[in-house]
Amino acid sequence: AVLKKRLVKLVVNFLFYFRTDEAEPIGALLLEHCRITKEEENVFSISFIEEPERKYCFECATEEQCQEWVEALKRASYEFLRRSLIFYRNEIQKMTGKDPLEQYGISEEARFQLGAHRQ
Repeated sequence: AVLKKRLVKLVVNFLFYFRTDEAEPIGALLLEHCRITKEEENVFSISFIEEPERKYCFECATEEQCQEWVEALKRASYEFLRRSLIFYRNEIQKMTGKDPLEQYGISEEARFQLGAHRQ
């Protein structure tokens, strides 16, 4: 395990990483089917459920910064966003009596149903 200094940028559910002296990313991690774990005071890791040996560790400047990254990364997955959409859709429907997705013609799509899983 060699430590390397990298800059990172979170875009939706991709974590891009850069060399400190380059503008183009050298890689990206798709934040799906992974675990975000707080390891030490300023360190967190990303490991992949289907590939447990594939683990990336990140060290932050402060404990607060580390916690912010952990929370942001946990909210970045498609599955988290899908569950949030379903939750808020149901809450709006309870309050208004109307399905907010109906106006877009997508209310019956499987991906917006509670028990649906992507295949």
